[in-house]
Amino acid sequence: MTDEGKRNVLGVMVNAIDYAAVVSRVIEAARERRPLGVTALAVHGVISGYRDPEHGTRLNRLDVVVPDGQPVRWALNFLHGADLPDRVYGPTLMLRLCAEAARLGLPIYLYGSTPEVLERLSRSLYLRFPTIQIAGSEPSKFRRLSEQEAAEVTDRIVTSGARITFVGLGCPRQEVWTYEYRESLSMPILAVGAAFDFHAGTVRQAPRWMQDRGLEWLFRLKTNPRRLWRRYLLLNPWYVGLIIVQRVLPHRFVPSDSRNVRTISYG
Repeated sequence: MTDEGKRNVLGVMVNAIDYAAVVSRVIEAARERRPLGVTALAVHGVISGYRDPEHGTRLNRLDVVVPDGQPVRWALNFLHGADLPDRVYGPTLMLRLCAEAARLGLPIYLYGSTPEVLERLSRSLYLRFPTIQIAGSEPSKFRRLSEQEAAEVTDRIVTSGARITFVGLGCPRQEVWTYEYRESLSMPILAVGAAFDFHAGTVRQAPRWMQDRGLEWLFRLKTNPRRLWRRYLLLNPWYVGLIIVQRVLPHRFVPSDSRNVRTISYG
């Protein structure tokens, strides 16, 4: 089990951690009914925090930020000598936690995506983990919520009896959601990216060999070039360049800690 604490990657504090340590921290918090904000960041997520200091502050105030993408793991190893043998991939982390939740009788809640995806995801989880308890699920409204709506979301999740909430709203909305609901829910919240679509079977995952070599972006670009070309063809080289600059000039990348962070209440 590896948990070396947080390390600076372009001003975003990312945990040098492995699956076993994350699962242990989440399950412990779930049993104790204690808040724990967790997100899985790939390159796009790190760059979002680098470009927007306010959002960087949100990320840096979460409890655990895991290296979801291989390039983020490589950055931890390159910049800080973390020697991590593997990333902590959001979809895999979700399955490992669901397995533990089913074994221990800890109900889960699914928030985000569409009704169709949530229905297929729930069926998939029941097939994988027959004893899992899904306390509830709620699709995204794909807009900002009013203060009353946000309070109602909190009430529905809390009264459902859930002990862990998984969020699938896409980056960066899911990180904002995790940050804003962390205290009011008093349970672990995990922003798990595309895990909902992958496990529901509505989006294909890259082959394992591409994932291991950090080429998942190429697979996703090929499947959806019109939407993703800017993200991958522009951001990826920029990210690599910034990591090299940080290695040479680390003082230029100070972690964000803005005093005022707006409440957005995505839903």
